[in-house]
Amino acid sequence: MSFDVGKIVNAHGVRGEARVIAFTDDNQRFSLLDNVNVRMENGVTKTLDIERVRLHKRFVILKFKGINSADAILPFKNSVLNIPDEKALPLEKDEYYVRDLLGMTVVTDDGEELGALDDVIFTGANDVYAVGKLLIPAIKRCVMNVDMERRKITVKLPEGLRD
Repeated sequence: MSFDVGKIVNAHGVRGEARVIAFTDDNQRFSLLDNVNVRMENGVTKTLDIERVRLHKRFVILKFKGINSADAILPFKNSVLNIPDEKALPLEKDEYYVRDLLGMTVVTDDGEELGALDDVIFTGANDVYAVGKLLIPAIKRCVMNVDMERRKITVKLPEGLRD
């Protein structure tokens, strides 16, 4: 398997740099990579070697070897950047990869089944778990337990969340 770690949203400047929206909590993680697989909109995947990484506002700016103009990077616009599992960062205690959480059954602390985890929304302050139309803050006082073996997340809904 592999991880999608970002998406090229545009060229950055005229020297062939790519403006990337990261799908990771740690934008610095791109500095640890020598290359990425680039899955283009037409389905073709290419491996590109990373020459330089820098951060600009909320974007990661990547310079790939051999791509030296804005015209050369534009064909990669809207491409998804992907890495193999073995290049993934190790997880700390109580950290999970989003792909592993999606589809898990979400239940309340009193046993009511709310449905499956549809999405994880990154807000900047804290993540939010989307279960149908219900949005649950992914914070310690709301997420009581994540049982990866049983594929079940137990939550305590804040007062008034469903009113």
